[in-house]
Amino acid sequence: MSLEFVKPENINLKNHPEFNEKWVQDVIAKDPSILGLGDLILKDKERNQPRAGRLDLLLQDEDAQQRYEVEIQLGEVDESHIIRTIEYWDIERKRYPQYDHFAVIIAEDITSRFLNVISLFNGNIPIIAIQMKAIKINNNISLIFTTVLDDTAWDIDDDAETEVTDRNYWEQRGSKNTVVLVDEIFGMVKSMAPDSKFELKYNKFYIGLLQNEQINNFVIFRPQKTSVRFDLRIPKTKEMDDKIESKGLNVIPYDNQWKRYRINLNKEDITKHKEFIMELLKIGYDNSK
Repeated sequence: MSLEFVKPENINLKNHPEFNEKWVQDVIAKDPSILGLGDLILKDKERNQPRAGRLDLLLQDEDAQQRYEVEIQLGEVDESHIIRTIEYWDIERKRYPQYDHFAVIIAEDITSRFLNVISLFNGNIPIIAIQMKAIKINNNISLIFTTVLDDTAWDIDDDAETEVTDRNYWEQRGSKNTVVLVDEIFGMVKSMAPDSKFELKYNKFYIGLLQNEQINNFVIFRPQKTSVRFDLRIPKTKEMDDKIESKGLNVIPYDNQWKRYRINLNKEDITKHKEFIMELLKIGYDNSK
């Protein structure tokens, strides 16, 4: 059966008598994946903030590492909306520092003026701005979400502007033992390219790599209390999925945004699967050249 073109009709939600902000909130809460931020789950809705109102939506990724503080505004984004979004993000990150937090602004109209204002914070505050469009086709309504400003300042492939920390920070956030596990894997990295000078770069949200004083985050590390999360940039394939699964490792769902396999490794894993980890590192390193 052939498809026929149907011209959609744009709908202004701000002035609509039926489809309001609460309706948008409920649609996103039912299926957060429509935002295009990955496979997120709803953690809370209309979340009370101490002396600061209510956060529209709190979303979280499947492996409970990242949280998204989402504010919705119908019509054009304004100063108060930006301030409120950042305020809620700041409250949540201070209350739950074990997560990586992202401030998300959703509005029907994000003008270039306010996009410039928002972008000033990017690099210090991880802000994602999403423009929302409501369209009507026949008797149906749909929402289209387009990211106009993302968290690229926090891109693990270009972390020059991220907040630099040190080894002690990660020993406190994770543990001394899991930072030592990073050292063990880092030793494997150095052995692959003995002519290069590799260094660990301690950032606020992960430990990255410098190669000859240039960022090369083909692998990054997030020490936890009893294990280290090992994120490796390798294209997802059925063959690689099967190979990793066959080792019985603690695998987290693939990161489609940054194209990375994510594995939690403990001391026993690194000892038992050293050759396999070396194999994965080599693939990731070769892909980075």
